[in-house]
Amino acid sequence: MKSSAAELVSAGPAAGPGYGNLPLTALTALTPITWGTTYVVTTELLPPGHPVFAGLLRALPAGLIALAFTRMLPQGSWWWKAATLGVLYIGLPFPLLFLAAEHLPGGVAATLAAAQPLAVALLAVPVLRESLSAWRLGWGLIGVVGVGLVVIGPSAALDTVGVVAGVASAASMALGLTLTKRWGRPPEIGPTAFAGWQLTAGGLFLLPITFLVEGAPPAIDANAALGYLWMGLVGGLFAYVVWFRGIGVLPVASVAVLVLLSPLVAAILGAVLLGQTLGPIQLTGFALALAAIVAGQLPAPAVSPLTSKGTTR
Repeated sequence: MKSSAAELVSAGPAAGPGYGNLPLTALTALTPITWGTTYVVTTELLPPGHPVFAGLLRALPAGLIALAFTRMLPQGSWWWKAATLGVLYIGLPFPLLFLAAEHLPGGVAATLAAAQPLAVALLAVPVLRESLSAWRLGWGLIGVVGVGLVVIGPSAALDTVGVVAGVASAASMALGLTLTKRWGRPPEIGPTAFAGWQLTAGGLFLLPITFLVEGAPPAIDANAALGYLWMGLVGGLFAYVVWFRGIGVLPVASVAVLVLLSPLVAAILGAVLLGQTLGPIQLTGFALALAAIVAGQLPAPAVSPLTSKGTTR
């Protein structure tokens, strides 16, 4: 594989597995913060009725741009690994999230998506051979409760199809995150090329689904073009490059809990731009979710493992 200087985000020096890498954690947090803009961009800029098409444009053009910049393709087993991760991160979660949104109130769907840290804590046991940590499970549950208090309204209702789709979406992304930590990435491949492989794979997976489910693409006006550009370049290319850079260095549990920022940002933007209100219950939820995010960056206490002696992250 050829090396390239066209990395949009440098891989930088390899950091150790310590927990004081605040700059990299803050940089990685930009990804779920960016994903938190998806709701307001979708409702205010994009044409209605084409959510899977939006997911396609978020992934495939960004992936092709990354490949054009880096001029690096997978080699050997990385063809199927990149395809697997692309489907788990992008190809499956996007349609599953949209299915959940069709059957559930938005707050319920967002709360199910926030269960990803819990799924990562469980998957880390068989995939990464880590001990099951009560610390991770406890703060993951607190984070879900906090997000639920922020985004679930009094009219929330449950639907079996929607709940299964929401849980499956969170599980798919959690498995992708855990496998990324297990497999790493080839040493000569930077995060831009790595993101490009997966964005392209996920976009190609979504391509036939988009036209089978939604038919012809919608008309794209100036607002829609701006929204799609934001989703593709910022929510797709930039966000995933930063995400994979963080995954390569930070502990998997620390990265997973950052996804709680996404529904919190969506709620803030809803209050600021759309006039939605945040009362005492929502503010309490904010505090709980933020506490879970902070706790997720700290080393687990020595008494936390449930399945073996000692501690692991």
